[in-house]
Amino acid sequence: MFELVEDTASPSAEPAQLAWLDCTAATDRSNWNSKIARFFDYWLGIAPPGRLPGRQHFDPLDIPDVLPHIWLLEVLRLPEGNRFRYRLAGTKEVESLEQEVTGRWFDEVHGAPTGKPATYLRFNHIVANRVATYRKGPVMLIHHRDHQTVENCMVPLARDGATVDMIMACSVLFWQDGKPVGR
Repeated sequence: MFELVEDTASPSAEPAQLAWLDCTAATDRSNWNSKIARFFDYWLGIAPPGRLPGRQHFDPLDIPDVLPHIWLLEVLRLPEGNRFRYRLAGTKEVESLEQEVTGRWFDEVHGAPTGKPATYLRFNHIVANRVATYRKGPVMLIHHRDHQTVENCMVPLARDGATVDMIMACSVLFWQDGKPVGR
């Protein structure tokens, strides 16, 4: 089961192509990029029964072919709202961002939440609802100028099995001609 999620309450709601889908084990992944589907299946497979998996459950050796496309954000819960810091960025992500981002704040790399509301809404949705999300559409963040489309899946991680403390994502970017970057 999945649900299209848009910020329709806001007068500056994002267009539908910028929206994401909530996804579960029942979500049809037949049209997903194979790396993204494999990443999501792996996340489902490492989850303890009835709990969210944590970073401690993730073994990079289990999905080496997907690693260049993976990035990991630490969730810092602050009084003024959540803030996100890159803990890891795979080589394909670094190539597309055209800079190393590991250890840097997401908003310092990509701009303040007010400038990229759909992205931050999605992160906060994942944290608050403890759900995985999927999206394919126009690139919304700073990436290589020839990377026009992104397909990604973002999943929550929780060291204690309940409180989301990290978001792990797998992104595949596409050239202007529609071919995946770094197959």
